[in-house]
Amino acid sequence: MEAKKRKKHEWTPLSLVGLLIIAFFAVSCIAPFIYMVILSFTNSTSLVIRWKDVHFGDFSNYVYVLTQSSFARALWNSILVAACACLFNCIVAAMAAYGFEKKNFPGKEFIFRLYLITMMIPSQATLIPIFIVMNKMGLLNSYFSLIVLLVNAFAVFLVRQFMEGVPDELLDAAQMDGCPEWRIFGQIVLPLIKPVLVSLVVFTFVSSWNDFLWPLVSTSKMEMYTLTVALSLLKTQYVANYGYIMTGATITFLFPFVLYVFLQKQFVEGIALSGVKG
Repeated sequence: MEAKKRKKHEWTPLSLVGLLIIAFFAVSCIAPFIYMVILSFTNSTSLVIRWKDVHFGDFSNYVYVLTQSSFARALWNSILVAACACLFNCIVAAMAAYGFEKKNFPGKEFIFRLYLITMMIPSQATLIPIFIVMNKMGLLNSYFSLIVLLVNAFAVFLVRQFMEGVPDELLDAAQMDGCPEWRIFGQIVLPLIKPVLVSLVVFTFVSSWNDFLWPLVSTSKMEMYTLTVALSLLKTQYVANYGYIMTGATITFLFPFVLYVFLQKQFVEGIALSGVKG
């Protein structure tokens, strides 16, 4: 039996135009990152790339930024805050979503809707009240103040939407077998909602990593600065040496990029299934 020949794609003027448009937008998205990396291998005080000043094998900018400045401490702070925020947010969101979705108590839907209303309030509107509360409690210039605000209603909403697909019959069967509540949650529910937790980790990590306003306001000690704050200080500290600034920007960009590359499949799966009811 002869193998079926695949029908070759016929290029039409319309498809070529569509391909060119897609290629244009793809290049437009990638070009700034390529420009950033190239400029990080120079010691230029100008944003114009001079190819004679580009030395791709010279990593002195990276060594200098990580060893001769407070950038290394800021990098550690951002990693610690992002990791703790991801863990804390996943635990709180999973437990709250489990209670809202799988447990019955008076006023459940009202409390959940009231909880979701907080998503509509701009973070800038609550910045001063939160700062005053943190100051009164003596929590400024601490890791706790940088972590706790990353726990939000969106995380609970996202996990609850995914948890709708967890069969109630499975939990009822576990209860009939005498399984305690903590084992039902830890050994049955958590493994089933792993995809959405991975998505939540990516969301939380990127939010924590890119957060600038609250770390700028809540920290006044250099040893507590995060990457975004330290990056903003490179311009004044090094008299607008854009090689150092782009080096810091490249280091800041690499961590969430690598995280997304490794968790891309689970991230897309979690988002895709979050709105699907079982």
